[in-house]
Amino acid sequence: MTIRKKTTLVSAPAAGRALTLTALALSLAACTTVFESDKVDYRGAKKAAALEVPPDLTQLQRDNRYAVPDAKGVATASGFQQSRGQQTAAPVAGATEAVGPVSSDAVRIERAGDQRWLVVKQTPEQLWPQLRQFWEDNGFAIESESAATGTMETNWVENRSKIPQDFLRNAIGKVFDRAYSTGERDKFRTRLERLPDGSTEIYVSHRGAEEVLTGAQKETTVWTVRPNDPGLESQFLGRMVAHLTGTKDVKSAETTVANAPLQPQHAKLVGDKVEVDEGFDRAWRRVGLALDRVGFTVEDRDRVQGIYFVRYVDPEATNKEGFFKRLFTFGDDEKAKEAQRYRVLVKAAQGANVSEVTVQSNDGKPDTSPTAAKILKLLNDELK
Repeated sequence: MTIRKKTTLVSAPAAGRALTLTALALSLAACTTVFESDKVDYRGAKKAAALEVPPDLTQLQRDNRYAVPDAKGVATASGFQQSRGQQTAAPVAGATEAVGPVSSDAVRIERAGDQRWLVVKQTPEQLWPQLRQFWEDNGFAIESESAATGTMETNWVENRSKIPQDFLRNAIGKVFDRAYSTGERDKFRTRLERLPDGSTEIYVSHRGAEEVLTGAQKETTVWTVRPNDPGLESQFLGRMVAHLTGTKDVKSAETTVANAPLQPQHAKLVGDKVEVDEGFDRAWRRVGLALDRVGFTVEDRDRVQGIYFVRYVDPEATNKEGFFKRLFTFGDDEKAKEAQRYRVLVKAAQGANVSEVTVQSNDGKPDTSPTAAKILKLLNDELK
């Protein structure tokens, strides 16, 4: 009896202290949420369940990367690839060579509006393996690569730095880390464009998704698209500069990219076309980046004729919830059947350093439909 009484007298205060500590922890968790919104940390989520997205419909061989077709022969990149399909491709010089860091003066940052990109004095073949390693070091896997369009695209990954760093989470430790989720995912596309002098322009475009509650009782969740984040694009370009140059001062590189001089607006919407006050070469590359950022699927491109062959689904032309569901859950051909195909035409206009961007139907005829007008507005907003 004495032992039981002693045990009761000792365990009761202990239980009280445990309840008090638990209540205190929950109170602190509710009141001391801290978001590290100015940081990115995708490495902790690399093994998390990723959203499934479709690969490009045109899957090309990895040989002949960035090969440019003769203007007298096959014009489209996919057609050029097919025409060489029976040939034995020679290794691309520099594609697998070990390349050391570039000097800081070999990397330049350019900016138009909130678009930023790098100009690096290395060939696309030299940069490709370095960029693959860069994304892997930052917690991403390369989900798709396209030799025809010069793009590589990551998988969907969560930014773990946005998870509340509160007392309760720190007390529990990393054991239940996977129980925490921001309800957001990000993916990035890198586009490489070869310049006449052998240098390369590198563009990074962001796509975001977030999980929202739906239903009368908010009992279900669906993934929806959230706007692209120019700040994240800038931050990763800064990290890319640090990676390519071998500097350890990543924050300084990020600041340099973020503070790149702002140039005047370069585009305006005039009737059924977008006028860009830039020559064809620059306008062509910026339209490619704009298509990436808006979320178009570029199936092919013909630089000789100035045509991007794209797929686009108008979210207002279909059920919104069903649209977003199909956007992130592929495995059948429904999305491809529903998506409309268009041609985005870039051509030099009358006068020096002026280009025009128009939208055509899949058969190459001018398209004046409401959807085509919407596409032009989206492009104009990106090209300003």
